[in-house]
Amino acid sequence: MSKTITIEPITRIEGHGKITLMLNDSGKIDNALFQVTQFRGFEKLSEGRRFREMPSLMARVCGICPVAHLVAGAKACDEILAVQVPETGLLLRQAINLGQIIQSHALSFFYLSVPDIVMGFDANPMDRNILGVLKKNPQMASDGIRLRKYGQTIIELLAGKRVHPASIIAGGVSDPCSDEVRDKILADIPEMLRIVQRNLDWYKQALSQNGTSSLRVSKFVDEIRTFANMKSLFMGLVNDDGELDFYDGKIRFVDSARKIVADKLEPADYQNYIAEHVEKWTYLKFPYYKPMGYAKGMYRVGPLARLNVIDRCGTPQADLELSEFRGLSSGAVLSSFYYHHARLIEILYSLEKLEQLLSEPAFTGKKTRAVAGPNKLEGVGMAEAPRGTLIHHYKVNEHGVMQWANLIIASGHNNMAMNYGIMQVARHFVKGEKIEEGMLNRVEAVIRAFDPCLSCSTHAAGKMPLKIELARPDGEVIHTLTQG
Repeated sequence: MSKTITIEPITRIEGHGKITLMLNDSGKIDNALFQVTQFRGFEKLSEGRRFREMPSLMARVCGICPVAHLVAGAKACDEILAVQVPETGLLLRQAINLGQIIQSHALSFFYLSVPDIVMGFDANPMDRNILGVLKKNPQMASDGIRLRKYGQTIIELLAGKRVHPASIIAGGVSDPCSDEVRDKILADIPEMLRIVQRNLDWYKQALSQNGTSSLRVSKFVDEIRTFANMKSLFMGLVNDDGELDFYDGKIRFVDSARKIVADKLEPADYQNYIAEHVEKWTYLKFPYYKPMGYAKGMYRVGPLARLNVIDRCGTPQADLELSEFRGLSSGAVLSSFYYHHARLIEILYSLEKLEQLLSEPAFTGKKTRAVAGPNKLEGVGMAEAPRGTLIHHYKVNEHGVMQWANLIIASGHNNMAMNYGIMQVARHFVKGEKIEEGMLNRVEAVIRAFDPCLSCSTHAAGKMPLKIELARPDGEVIHTLTQG
């Protein structure tokens, strides 16, 4: 008989969501839904606030990647001010954002995803976690902790505190960096580079059976083939030299053959090429490439997408790793399993780029911000967050009071691909006659590959019912309010 399997909550991700698998009478998967069950309304909450409050307010959207929201929000405010941020302010913003990329990627790779690779997808769930990794591979667990701490330290030293810093403001950055702080950050980069290279080498060896990273001989060949391994578009920011750029640049779309579909698209024109669709069964919107229409315009963002979109990283060691990564496919690397590999390459790039930025004479300059009042009534800020392209769009009145905001969050861009991925992996692994934990873990693991940040991305309610429960301290529900 037909039945429904619900995986709730999805484990080892940020936020709350569930997966619903619908099996037919023969025990095969008929449908699969990735459902985001939490609702947050930051776009409405921002209305009536002074626009200068937006960067700091938007940092509260997420505790994992607050800097990306600071950056995108501040860039939107820069547009409203109609100013040019001083060079020192730009360098500091970029360095703080790189610190976030390092810490967030380290969290995703070492804490959330590596347990499946080290312990095995079918291992006991009690062992399939960072503590299990610590027991089986102490060096790797230590490396992950050290890398994440370093990224957080960069944010703390340059922006004041590790979580929800407030130094990135409209027009630039509030405080300059001292020579001592710069030198302290620089001193640890060689160690961090060794850590990343060691784990890149481990990762490629762990996936292979003969010392290569060839997909054909991988120990995880079934996972690679089924973890959202499909043709799609890819989107990311690219600078004028075709290089990876987390802070600035123009939008580029490529197809599954890495052929450029659209290039040098202005962030301010995003509504011409990105539209959003709403389904009644989830709070997470479905962005798509507007010229191709909903569903056909599915695209991916984030580490895998960025490495498919760019011509090169732009730093020596990262470019060597990118060249090897490109050897996985004659076109774009399509399997979302390789998001893990891409994250390590991006950490390597971030460290190399950070060293370049901190070596600029202007990094410790004193002029960090431009001062002005509102000169425009609208601004769009775009940057690359750890999980992909982040868009903040603000409209204000003549007094600089927020009238409207639209946020398109990185994880939202990937929503269509994540839904496709759980269908693909469930149809391959989940057999209705005998459901095993390892099967369902693989369905969750395809979501982990994207590393979604769900509390960031759920801003549109759609038509999904809302249920609020009031409970006593002992857990007894004393009142329930439902809507929809």
